[in-house]
Amino acid sequence: MSKTNKTKVAVAMSGGVDSSVAAAMMVEKGYEVIGLTMQLYDSGRTTSAGSKTCCAGQDIYDAKRVSDKLGIRHYTLDYEKRFLDNVIQDFADSYAEGITPIPCIRCNQKMKFKDLLNTALDLGAEFLVTGHYACIKGKNKNIGLYRAKDLTKDQSYFLFATPPEILKSISFPLGELSKEDTRNYAKKMNLSVSDKPESQDICFVQSTAKRGYREVVQKLRPDVKRSGSIIHVNGHVMGQHNGIDSFTVGQRRGLGVISDDGTPLYVTKIDAKNNSIYVGSEKDMEIKKFNITEVTWLDNKPIGKANSIIADVQLSSEHITQEATISFIDNSNLLVNLHEPNYRVAPGQACVIYSDDKILGGGWISGNLSS
Repeated sequence: MSKTNKTKVAVAMSGGVDSSVAAAMMVEKGYEVIGLTMQLYDSGRTTSAGSKTCCAGQDIYDAKRVSDKLGIRHYTLDYEKRFLDNVIQDFADSYAEGITPIPCIRCNQKMKFKDLLNTALDLGAEFLVTGHYACIKGKNKNIGLYRAKDLTKDQSYFLFATPPEILKSISFPLGELSKEDTRNYAKKMNLSVSDKPESQDICFVQSTAKRGYREVVQKLRPDVKRSGSIIHVNGHVMGQHNGIDSFTVGQRRGLGVISDDGTPLYVTKIDAKNNSIYVGSEKDMEIKKFNITEVTWLDNKPIGKANSIIADVQLSSEHITQEATISFIDNSNLLVNLHEPNYRVAPGQACVIYSDDKILGGGWISGNLSS
């Protein structure tokens, strides 16, 4: 983006150091900047100064303070109902269906780069700026989404569902910075949030303990509280559970059952239809093939009908990729065949396809898994 004193831009300000620095960088480059903060939940709750959530009472206050410091206009947008419908409800429904959701991706997909972007454009902004660690490179038909320079902070995995046609309307100025660079910049600009803790928890869950997210799920989907069987993959019923929302595929602790020989047990499958939890050894978790759905292509759809490609896939928020053959099923479904087995493939997580540091596309891991 070229420097200009006439171009108006909007910055999504969560109240954290990353988005605050993104706003400061735009001001320093000479843009006319407006700050936008989404009020997403619990508007009457004020979080503590040490909170690691975002978009809560204290965070909105911090975003306003930074905006005042930078001399920019700031708006707080009441998106609570939209966030409940598009992110929190999806979170609860996913657990009720026996899959493990990633609410941050849904928030990016349905809130930041849809509702917030549209608001920014309606206010006359040329593009929306966020504090994500990722890079947008190229122009027009060659524009693409890439990993951040600092791979330890890279957030491109969480952005795979961004429609390619809007890449020209968003900017990630932190993509070439490390976290240390960001904090140093905040200190140089005397921003009050320079030492604020990172947002690491699920923002609408007030506790990192399992009980915290279960309260959210059970409030919206009370049907998950039904007890059911815990079954070994060999068919032996080992015990009872008090709700499938207590479990995720790959979970090892807190299962409530132990093996006869002391071998560690893992959740291998959640059967929501029959309200059953299946457990087995780590070997029983071995997966080589699975389907992904709701596929988004960011690179001109490199797979056509009856074709396949070999690429790297990332299957969780951890920055680990592995080689796979990806085959076309239909316009929104792909078959992923891993070249080496993976033991932590969980339905509901994202499978993002990379070529080196560039995102080709991605989708959501379905329950159709096979070893």
